[in-house]
Amino acid sequence: MAAAGLALASHRRATAADPPREWIEPATGHRVVRLSDEPGSASLYFHQNAYTATGDKLVISVPDGLATVDLATRRPEPVVTGRVSHVVVGPRTRQVFYMKDGTVYATHLDTRATRAIVTRPELETGSGLTVNADETLLAGSYVESTAPAPPVPEPSANPLAAPPPQESRLEARWAQRLPMALYTIDVKTGDVKTIHHGGGDWINHVQFSPSDAARLMFCHEGPWHKVDRIWTIRSDGSGRRLMHARKIDMEIAGHEFWSHDGRTVWYDLQTPKSQEFWLAGVSLEGDQAVRYRLPREQWSVHFNVSPDGGLFAGDGGGPSSVAAPGNGQWIYLFRPTPAGLEAERLVDLSKHDYQLEPNVTFTPDGKRIVFRSSMHGASHVYAVEVARAASASGR
Repeated sequence: MAAAGLALASHRRATAADPPREWIEPATGHRVVRLSDEPGSASLYFHQNAYTATGDKLVISVPDGLATVDLATRRPEPVVTGRVSHVVVGPRTRQVFYMKDGTVYATHLDTRATRAIVTRPELETGSGLTVNADETLLAGSYVESTAPAPPVPEPSANPLAAPPPQESRLEARWAQRLPMALYTIDVKTGDVKTIHHGGGDWINHVQFSPSDAARLMFCHEGPWHKVDRIWTIRSDGSGRRLMHARKIDMEIAGHEFWSHDGRTVWYDLQTPKSQEFWLAGVSLEGDQAVRYRLPREQWSVHFNVSPDGGLFAGDGGGPSSVAAPGNGQWIYLFRPTPAGLEAERLVDLSKHDYQLEPNVTFTPDGKRIVFRSSMHGASHVYAVEVARAASASGR
């Protein structure tokens, strides 16, 4: 279960011909379109907002920086050049926030006007950025010191050797016990404040509420069966609260994300790990809102929810996933029913390399699901229509 990131170079593979620009998925009848032009392009991590408030533009990662995609014409336009990280689009002002060479920047997606907010290289050592609902604050985590620590195992130099399992890498990084902290940045002044010291906790996946400008969510990263992972906190450091406490041995909960109205935290829940699978939601009051049971074949690395809260999406899992054997390699659409989640397959990902996580998001109009995939060789950004194509409706 990997953390956020845009380091995709290892997934860029040469291809003799460009992938198709669009097609009707034979197995499902849904239309799929390619949104990116350059091999090595990718959508953002599943909980990082990539869309303008009006829903007309999508920000994607490209080999030389960032680009926007006009969702009506599918036309990409470069917007930021150079190696960047920690990317998120503001919900109001059509700006993208990111880090580059130790500096936090804001760039307007239409004019490309760019402003340096603050230079603090240490902020790139953690997770973020996230931007609050009124775009007054950014937040993230950082490593407070870099004392000697046990090495994290890297893939073997032998190209034929299998890389170490993701969970072993999580265990090794977690065991380092690097002191980390949460911070906020005043977007106008660049003032940086540390609001919570985590000690040896690995602080990851920092997310502002989409509706409450002063509420953050973050996780204690690590082996999921050893951490109480999902927490919320106020932007002044007060009100820290655990949102889901593990109750049985080997129970895991994670890959948390907000509902669009900010009232519910959704997450992958397994009771215990690899045995029973749920998409679970908890209200901000701390009461269990709902649990939707999922069969093994429909479990996904990441889930997401539509803007109106009426649908969910999932990106499936590879042959070595926590749900293997038998996990499906599909982009899924889920419809809540009184009996649970009703799954519909949208895109066949049997040729996708799941070392690159697809990371599904709904477009702001709720009509398409955007994801990244290496199903045609190199990484590209695709979108699948939620409704079946008219040409396939009669089949």
